[in-house]
Formats: sequence, C-alpha cells, structure tokens
Amino acid sequence: MSGSGGALLLLAAALLSAPGTAQPAGEAACRPVRAAFQVLQPGAKWVPESPVPGTDLQVCIPKGSTCCSRKMEEKYQATARLNMEQFLQSASMELKFLVIQNAAVFQEAFEIVVRHARNFTNSMFRTHYKSMGPRALKFVGELFTDISLYILGSDISVNDMINEFFDSLFPLVYSHLLNPGSSDPSVEMTECLRAARRDLKVFGNYPKMMMTQVSKSLQVTRVFLQALNLGIEVINTTDHLKFSKDCGRALLKMWYCSHCQGLLLAKPCAGYCSVVMQGCLAGVLEIHNHWREYIGSLEGLTKGMHGIYDMEHVLLNLFSLVRDAIVHVQRNQGKLSTTISRLCGHAQQRQARSANYPEDLLIDKKVLKVTHIEQEETLSSRRRELIAKLKSHGSFYSSLPEYICNHSSAVQNDTLCWNGQEVVERYSPQITRNGAKAQTGNHEVKIKGPEPVISQIIDKLKHINQLLRGMALPRRKAPGKTPEEEEESGDCDDEDDCGRGSGDGELRVRNQLRFLA
Repeated sequence: MSGSGGALLLLAAALLSAPGTAQPAGEAACRPVRAAFQVLQPGAKWVPESPVPGTDLQVCIPKGSTCCSRKMEEKYQATARLNMEQFLQSASMELKFLVIQNAAVFQEAFEIVVRHARNFTNSMFRTHYKSMGPRALKFVGELFTDISLYILGSDISVNDMINEFFDSLFPLVYSHLLNPGSSDPSVEMTECLRAARRDLKVFGNYPKMMMTQVSKSLQVTRVFLQALNLGIEVINTTDHLKFSKDCGRALLKMWYCSHCQGLLLAKPCAGYCSVVMQGCLAGVLEIHNHWREYIGSLEGLTKGMHGIYDMEHVLLNLFSLVRDAIVHVQRNQGKLSTTISRLCGHAQQRQARSANYPEDLLIDKKVLKVTHIEQEETLSSRRRELIAKLKSHGSFYSSLPEYICNHSSAVQNDTLCWNGQEVVERYSPQITRNGAKAQTGNHEVKIKGPEPVISQIIDKLKHINQLLRGMALPRRKAPGKTPEEEEESGDCDDEDDCGRGSGDGELRVRNQLRFLA
C-alpha cells in the first residue's frame, strides 16, 4: 500500500473512531448526527433513527445511505447562509467602524468649526460695533445656519446666502455707522439700501472674496462627508447581501453535507472553499476596482483641502472679512452718503456726527483667543490618519474569499479534506480569478449576472469617484500671485481696496481648532 493511501485510511479510521463521526451504519449510526443537529434546532425530530436512502434530498445526495432528511437539509442551508452573512460582517467590522466613526467625528467637528466661526463673528460685532451688534447677530446666525445646512446637503446657493447676509447688513451699517442717530429706516428705505448695496458695491470686493472662499471650502467639505457616508452604504450593502439559490446550495454542500455522512469533523478543502466563495461573491468582487479608486480619489481630495479649500481655515477667518468689508464702507462714507441720498432720497447728511474711521481697529486678542496647538490635533492631520487606515483596507473586497475560507476552518494544504462529495486524499483546485466574468467555468456556483443591488452600489461609487476627482484637480495659480493673494480671487482694483490687509498686529485665526476625537 502506498504512503498516501495509508494516510487516507488513517483519516478514515480517525473519523470513524472519533465520537460523533461514525459513517452511517446500523441503528446507532445517526445518533451523533442527531446530537449535533439538536444544537442547531433544539427539539427537532427530523433526524432519521437510522440511515435512510435520502431520495428526497436535493443537494446532499448520498452515494449510499444518509442520516439527513429534507427538513434537515433546509435547516442546514439556512444556517449556511447565516454563517456566510456573519463571516462578511465579521470581515468588515474594523473597516465599517473606521468609516462610521470618522463620518460622525468629522461631521461633529465641522459643526464645531461653524459654531466657533459664528461666535467669532458675533464677538467682533459686540466688541467693535455695539450699536448695531444685537441686530447684526440675527443675520450672522442666519448665515451660519445656512452654512451648516449646505454642508449637510442643502440645495441652498452659497452666493445667495452671502448676498442675503450683506444685503441685510448694509441698512444696519448705513443707519448706525454712516448716519448715526437717525431713526430706523422705513421698509421702503431698507429695500432701497439693499438694492444699492449691490449696484454700488458698497462693501467693495469683499462679498465676492467671501463667496469664492466659502463656496470652494464648503463644496469640498460636503463632498468629503458624502463620500464617507457612501462608504458606509457600500459596506452595509455587502454586509447584508441576499445570496442566490445556487450559492446557498453550494454553501450547504461545502459546510454541512459531510454531516449527513456522519463526518462531523471533516473540513472543506481550501481550494474547494475558494472556488465556492469566488462564485458566491462574484458580484461583490466586482466592487474591488471601484473601491480602490474610491480610496485613491478620497486621498486626492484630502490632499487639496488647504487654504481656500479648507473650511476650518476659511470659516475661522470669516469674521475678519466681514470686519474689513464694514471698514471699507466707513472709508468711503462721504461718497456713499451722497450717492445713496440721490438714489434713495431719504439719506441725511450727518457728516459731523458720522463715526470716524478707526485706523487702529483691531480684533481684541482677549475676545478672540484661539489656543495654538500641535499640528497633530487639527482636522488636516485627522484626515491624513483616516486615509492611511483606509488604504490598508484597499484590498478588502478582493480578499473576502480568502478571509472567509481562513475563518471557516478550511484545510489549507488541500489534503485529507472535504470536496463536497467525500473526504479526499488531495484536492486539485480550479484556477479561479476574481469577478463575475471569470466564473464561467465555475462548476460549484452558476453565475447568472450581477445582482441589481451590486450594480447600483457600483454606479454610486462611480459617481462619487467622479465628484472626488473633479474636486481634486490641480489648483491653477494665477500668474504672479502669492498663495495668500490667490485666496482672495476675483478682480480687485484700488477702489475696491480688497487687497488691503487688516493691519499689523491683528490676530489672524489659523486652522488650529483643537480636534475633539
């Protein structure tokens, strides 16, 4: 007898002698099978008292007798499907937690940034424009509420929200700073001032600068959050797939048909398991390339989230743009008062009582104090950390067959293992590749085409990848402009005075918001 033949006999002897693994023979043959099945279905009396021909079985068809009934086969198949779902959920647990946690943390962090930016702007009004401060707070609140809604996906236009803010602000600036002491403007006067604000560009180029910076930073932020939420949807979809009838039969055959022969300790061959998994997961494996592109595109987006593409940087400095816009009005108050008096007919010339232009108007560092912290605690560093971890899961979908086979006790060397029919000395694996098109020769699972739910999720990945790539295009620098000047965007002439800084010594709030993980 050859050595390999002897090894096979030793395995058979071990299976026959092990408790609960006897081959069906005699009245006591099915007792171990019954005991094992009771764990799955307590109290069930579906296990035959002794081996039966099994003519009613549809998958675990015996060569001789069997210890399984049709109801047992159905229960085993349901259990096999449940096992498959649990393996998928176990495989994705770490990745799913990573994406869900970061989506929640970043959304909360963005809300904190918006709240801080609103508070900074309110503090600026309370400190330097006390007369109109209380009324201005209403417009500030509306602006930042719109910003929050936009980040969460609202269809509101950034240009519209900023135009509305400055339209509402100018009547206050006019009555409290250009024409102090006058009564509140009438409804008619207010509407005239709102219209004049845009026609005369009373705030210079600052509204346009604000639109550019806020629009670019919020668009990127919104797409970033959309991408994370889609990542959660992709994982949830593949976690709860409904497998085909052919897949269910193949899983039953691989994991439980050996029980019907009394081989309770027999384990599937790794090569055989791989073939079954490649067939069952053919549609899921089609996600692989799109998933890798998703991670790469998300990385490209995050690398570009700086300057005017970083909402933390833009929003926390927004108060200074608003303040500079008001200062611009004050510097041009003489010309503006004359023009508005002519346009609206209600302006009163109160040059003697007009507020002087405060040349040394600075933001009080005690009022707007932001703790300078290490770069590791910023949103930017958190994004880099997320991308690094996501990249380690780049092969998540392509590695699912291997993961499930490794965690389902498949025999890795393909020797003395279950091949779906019997225990074999050596299993000769089929050469398989990932994807539905590569499964035409798969004899274990028939592929009928991609599942609609998989096709839908792939389409969504394609769409978000296109958005991410569009947002991550290389930024073109204007000739001769510094990065700081580039942030201002738009045309700017001497009259606009938008190139003017806020003065030496002014506190500039940088993106140093402490990150609360």
